[in-house]
Amino acid sequence: MRTRLTATILATLLGATLAGCGSTEAAHNGPVLTVYSGRNENLVKPLLEQARQALGANVKLDVRYGDTAALAGQLAEEGDRSPADVFFSQDAGALGALAAAGRLGPLPRAVLDASPEQWRAADGTWVATSLRSRVVAYDPRQVAEADLPKGIDDLLDPKWRGKVGFAPSNASWQAFVTAVRVLRGEDGARAWLEKFKANEPQKYDNNIKIRDAVDEGKLPLGLMNHYYWFEKAAQVGVDKMNVKLHFIKGNDPGALINAAGVGVLKSSKNKALADKFAEFLLSAQAQQYFADTTAEYPVRAGVVSGKHKLPALADLQPPDLKLADLQSLPKTADLLRQVGLL
Repeated sequence: MRTRLTATILATLLGATLAGCGSTEAAHNGPVLTVYSGRNENLVKPLLEQARQALGANVKLDVRYGDTAALAGQLAEEGDRSPADVFFSQDAGALGALAAAGRLGPLPRAVLDASPEQWRAADGTWVATSLRSRVVAYDPRQVAEADLPKGIDDLLDPKWRGKVGFAPSNASWQAFVTAVRVLRGEDGARAWLEKFKANEPQKYDNNIKIRDAVDEGKLPLGLMNHYYWFEKAAQVGVDKMNVKLHFIKGNDPGALINAAGVGVLKSSKNKALADKFAEFLLSAQAQQYFADTTAEYPVRAGVVSGKHKLPALADLQPPDLKLADLQSLPKTADLLRQVGLL
């Protein structure tokens, strides 16, 4: 009797589970668009909800968040078997690497034309959705403006030993190192990294922790992206922050402007819908979100932030390279491991 009772309970539970699964499936009969997002969920989840609404009431968005480099590696490994339709990347280099591997298909002309030529792939397989600048965060209580680094070589000065923070596993740091490789060659990049390591920089998990360490006086200098400062300023107010930003000028890797971007997988079974998703990210609505909510530079002409007072994009002096030149991320990761910075 006990055996029969146990079997009955298990059957009831299993039936309820299956019924629950069936009801969930029944609740959605429309198409499902699968997005691999290297962009942080806290930053872009509201935007992706707007995208879902723009795609249509019967469309379900299945978003899988993760590290940009890891997701790009997963997409490369999955190949044509990947369930992904769209890759929303934190970094242009990862998109370039996937394009070079033949994993991305061409985007519609309407999507490409929404962004200036310098911010998209030459073969039309990906396009930038927003821009960010590398900056030096500093604590003015410890660092005078006259002592701020004019370029990345100044960071090698012994006076900064143990006083510079960086996030070795972060995609933006690895894109910066890729820019060093492109601008200075492999030997030049290795030499800089070895000297940088010898100066005992402080490792952090991410840009937010770097920003906060500088703000709290635990770190004089930190290497990060500009928008993390503006994010905190919007939360607590500039008058309650100690950390300030320094934009490096000239043809220096420390002034790199990188991009978040989007590409549609060649293997997507929902290409029309995926193209529409990409088009939405270049729409005035989405571009205003980047300008006001994430404090990034929009790529669409005529969109400006009504909330953040960013330096004008035209006033920045990034190094002379194309975003497509940042696609050799695997070589960057190998170099960082060899040097002992990853």
